[in-house]
Amino acid sequence: MARRTGRRRAAVPPLKEGLNPTRVLLAPSDDEPTVAAHLARRFPDDAARLVEKVAAGEVLDAALHPVAPDAPATSGAVVWVYRDPPTDEPHVPFEIDVLHRDDALLVVDKPHFLSTIPRGAWVTQSVLVRLRRDLDLPTLVPAHRLDRPTAGVLVLTVDPEVRGAYQTLFARREVTKTYEAVAPLAGVDLPVTVRSRILKERGVPRAYEVEGEPNAESRISLTAADHERGLGLYRLEPHTGKTHQLRLHMQRIGVPIVGDDFYPDLRHRAPDDFRDPLQLLARELRFTDPFTGVERRFVSRRVLERWPVAESAG
Repeated sequence: MARRTGRRRAAVPPLKEGLNPTRVLLAPSDDEPTVAAHLARRFPDDAARLVEKVAAGEVLDAALHPVAPDAPATSGAVVWVYRDPPTDEPHVPFEIDVLHRDDALLVVDKPHFLSTIPRGAWVTQSVLVRLRRDLDLPTLVPAHRLDRPTAGVLVLTVDPEVRGAYQTLFARREVTKTYEAVAPLAGVDLPVTVRSRILKERGVPRAYEVEGEPNAESRISLTAADHERGLGLYRLEPHTGKTHQLRLHMQRIGVPIVGDDFYPDLRHRAPDDFRDPLQLLARELRFTDPFTGVERRFVSRRVLERWPVAESAG
């Protein structure tokens, strides 16, 4: 059982279509007597819509009561503003399977093509929004993340009081992660440990490797080989968690992962194209529970479609 701190929880705004509202700290000027006027000035691109939201009761005060259209704007006060979900976001036609659920944790088997959290064009079609909506868990937060193209074991926290302890496990690299990937057969001796320095710039789709002190490390081994197809099933064990680390390290040894849209070449994919997924799966997670001291192990039940079921490890 998770340890309780005994602290009084702050009021949690209700979800709307799986989305929680955005917290806004008010700082009105002298000529902004109302909350509506202040929000309209502060967010000019959405000014008309924000005035409509106030009128519709979609802006809440700190006590979670609807803000009245004539409510005064007080400096330092907090309001909650509900965002509009995108109208042109394609539906990702894959389900999220629950592997484990208790008062502290929710562990799921994430499908390919589903973002962990709202990001860019993907908002409602994310693990977080879907689960908050479908399971009525407004305080749900990921303890770590998986890239949108990657499938497999994903751990989320249910109770805000234990969130930090589980997130710290991942931040301190105290979680043992094992991935599987399908890629061409390697021309190098395996297993091998790959170390490199990886950088990722904001707004640039791909990460890249540079000279310098390594900040990323992965162990790569071959689990099974299909010489007829020229493919292998690989076991990948990352010691660090840099963006696109496993994909870059597989490319580095000459075997880019099947279905990769980024490496070795950037490939355009239409938003509603769910064919040929990246053949990368977070197969297993293991860690010592920070509250009970018990060893916990979660294993994906998914199968990489480019590898026969009988051959898949796990």
